[in-house]
Amino acid sequence: MIEPLDQLTARLAARFPGADVTLLQNPGASAQHSLVLGNGIARAIAEFLRDDGALKLDYCSNVSGVDWPDKVIVETTKASTPDPAGGPDKVTEVKTERVQPGYLEAVYHLFSVELRHGPLVIRTRTRNRSDQVTLPSFTPVWRSAEFQEREVFDLFGVVFAGHPDLRRILMWDGFKDHPMRKDYVEPEDNEWEPTPHGDLLAKVKKPDPAPSSPSPPEGAKP
Repeated sequence: MIEPLDQLTARLAARFPGADVTLLQNPGASAQHSLVLGNGIARAIAEFLRDDGALKLDYCSNVSGVDWPDKVIVETTKASTPDPAGGPDKVTEVKTERVQPGYLEAVYHLFSVELRHGPLVIRTRTRNRSDQVTLPSFTPVWRSAEFQEREVFDLFGVVFAGHPDLRRILMWDGFKDHPMRKDYVEPEDNEWEPTPHGDLLAKVKKPDPAPSSPSPPEGAKP
């Protein structure tokens, strides 16, 4: 069994002083907590997780992408106003809004085949969703991440620095945008689907033209 994550986080802090490693608690029923790794040290930590004798996390089973759009945070504070008549202060609530910038995330599930334990879930995050979307590739650490990082690149737009062959794997080279982004809008002409079916077929199907009136027989009076 993998050591408790709080203990592992402390070990990483001792091994990599000043490293940006955050223990992210999962409040769900699975309680599958994870470690968020700062991009500057993530590759070195990945190698440590693979090579450490107590961990030997030698297999990456899954790589997933997550899109976290900008989020509006509403904060409520209380303000007190003195009562001119000398009574109790009047307390009012003041609400303010701030925007929490969005980001893209790559999530890795790691196992040890040799020690038969796992998973350990690690995460890396981009700085935003627009022009700073580069993350370190873990393919040089776990070869099984190669195609899955390409999927995250293709569908979410994450650029994996150090990947040996970063190119689209599901969509074609000329395809625009990234279809798993939450703000993705499909093209209106639907030319990307040569054989539409299901809901798309109903969307693109043109109504039958109105039937024309038959021509009267030759010589018939109107």
